[in-house]
Amino acid sequence: MAALGKMRKMGPLLVGIIGLGLFAFIAEEGFRSCETARNDQRQQIGEVLGDKVSVQQFQKLLDEYADVIKMQQGVENLNDEQMSQVKDMVWQTYIQTKVVEKEAEELGLTVTDAEMQNILTQGTNPMLMQTPFVDRQTGRFDVNALKKFLADYKTQKNTNPQTAQQYQTLYKYWTFIEKTLRQQLLAQKYQSLLAGCVLSNPVSAKMAFKGENEASQIELAAFPYSSIEDSKVQVTDADLKAKYNDLKERFKQNIETRDIKYVDVKVVASSADRAELQKQFAQFAKDLSSSNQPEIVVRKSTSTVNYLGIPVSKTAYSTDIANRLDSMSVGQTYGPFESRTDNTLNIVKLIAKQQLPDSVQFRQIQVIGATPEEVAKRADSISNALKSGADFEVLAQKYGQTGVKNWMTTAQYQTAPSMDENTKKFINALNTSTVNSVNVMPMGQGSIILQVMDRKSMVNKYTAAVIKKTIDFSKGTYSEAFNKFSSFVSTNQTPESITKNAKTSGYTVQEAKDVTTSTHALVGIGATREALKWLFDAKEGQVSPMYECGNNDQLLLVVLDKIHPKGYRPYDDPSVKELLKAEVLRDKKADQLMAKAKAVKSVADAKAKGAIVAPVNQVTFSAPVFVMSTGASEPALSGAVAATAQGQFSTKPVKGNAGVYVFQVNTKTVGKATFNEKAEEQKTRQKALQYAGNFMNELVLKANVIDRRYMYF
Repeated sequence: MAALGKMRKMGPLLVGIIGLGLFAFIAEEGFRSCETARNDQRQQIGEVLGDKVSVQQFQKLLDEYADVIKMQQGVENLNDEQMSQVKDMVWQTYIQTKVVEKEAEELGLTVTDAEMQNILTQGTNPMLMQTPFVDRQTGRFDVNALKKFLADYKTQKNTNPQTAQQYQTLYKYWTFIEKTLRQQLLAQKYQSLLAGCVLSNPVSAKMAFKGENEASQIELAAFPYSSIEDSKVQVTDADLKAKYNDLKERFKQNIETRDIKYVDVKVVASSADRAELQKQFAQFAKDLSSSNQPEIVVRKSTSTVNYLGIPVSKTAYSTDIANRLDSMSVGQTYGPFESRTDNTLNIVKLIAKQQLPDSVQFRQIQVIGATPEEVAKRADSISNALKSGADFEVLAQKYGQTGVKNWMTTAQYQTAPSMDENTKKFINALNTSTVNSVNVMPMGQGSIILQVMDRKSMVNKYTAAVIKKTIDFSKGTYSEAFNKFSSFVSTNQTPESITKNAKTSGYTVQEAKDVTTSTHALVGIGATREALKWLFDAKEGQVSPMYECGNNDQLLLVVLDKIHPKGYRPYDDPSVKELLKAEVLRDKKADQLMAKAKAVKSVADAKAKGAIVAPVNQVTFSAPVFVMSTGASEPALSGAVAATAQGQFSTKPVKGNAGVYVFQVNTKTVGKATFNEKAEEQKTRQKALQYAGNFMNELVLKANVIDRRYMYF
């Protein structure tokens, strides 16, 4: 009881303790929930129409698209610039696809299997022409070749997984093409539906035909806005505000942007660094000239150009090397020489020069066995059978292979980073074998039965050893630059001090306007992802840390100058005011010149009042006329000329982009083209499709796209 009484006295305290415990529990769970949400957000690269896009999802799309590009170009890797383009293409395609799918779903639009089959049967879609299933004789897509491949792939997958692996790359390529075709067809259906909302009729078709084919020859009198000095035109704040209200929609931005100031330090080789490299190259030149094993010299030099030891075309080499090859004799070594285009020192030795085919058609049968003797016996048996007239494909299928004809071009292998002896042997055999001959080629633990079927485009090919190295800075040079800039950054931590002291320290403060989250490389410098992360998390006026970036050869300091939020740019924005001033100046100059031109009754009168007079031919309604005297395209002038009869002077002055105009229509001529109602209506429908495309762009802008790719890509 005493204990119970004591607990009663402690009631309020216990309630407090329990309350605190409960709060802590709730807070912990809330923290976990928030942390989970934050982690989820960290794994998202953006949103489209409210749907989140994960890092993994985007990476899968990137890999898929990159593999297709690599296959089309016959390369193993894409450089940074190419990958940046791929990232943008994938992102834009993803956005457009999501927008179309949403709109199509609401309208009940789909792409059926029958429609897809019809596209394949027709074989005219440009994407199909990029596949290996094109008949080289007809130049058309061969749907039967595709069906045969898919059937072979299915068979090999079920019976011979190892062989099926060889088909995998091409199968993945085709599935990408098929998926893209479906997306393309759905988008075309939706766009056609939109275009159908713009009516095409015989009257509009006839007007369009007249606008294209009726040409006027005029005498033009131009009063350029540039004839009035800006200083003689008074622009008030009220004028600017009124113009801002008129043009406000121009200043609407759909995404947030940021203005920055920055200092970029590019580290370059010192005189001592260059002298040391020249010394090394003098020795490389001696070694390469005297050696009969150029691959060893090239490898020891750590050249950026690998030695393949096979004949390749000029296009395999950089321009500075390729331009030297034809003037060199076989066995000659040239260099060292400097190439300013890529900041390198170079040496080249021409090993061989030959006339060889650029593309070779061939077929093969791979022969394997438990022992070398078994391989040799089986290879001889197959070779003899072929020489006796056996069907190549039938014999190949007996050994679980297709034996189909394939083409190999020089471009497919000449940029390879390395090449083993078996591959060299195979390529040399392709280049030199007699057409239709059957060759047995021992390859490691097996053999290849090779038959060259055709050879095309004989070209000069070169075997060359190249030593190419960047004229780079030493560690000491980089350390010196790093320490100097680091000292500057540590002693200048405000935007004001950076701007004030940069010049005296040997640095230049630069500006970049309207940086967005879609930026891959800040101010064009590579490896600036960390700087971008800082930028889009910073506040106005903040100064970044110093970043090491570029190709480990640049130092960067960033100041966040201004944040422009999504919405309308304010009236007092300097760039807005600059545009407003230009517009107001143009309007006020136009008012003055219009008043002068209204009193003009002829071209001669206009010339007397200071106009620039010149004849202009072939003025049509369908295209804006370009006026040489003002250096501007003038759509309004084209319309006014079309509405003025032959022999007439303009009824009123025309206010253009760069001046005020009056004119005399001397003649009107109609082209020899015959009006075709159906053809012209088709043209108007094509224009309607363009309008539909513009509407699609508007849908994309309204898709509430959030782009955080800079965080990961």
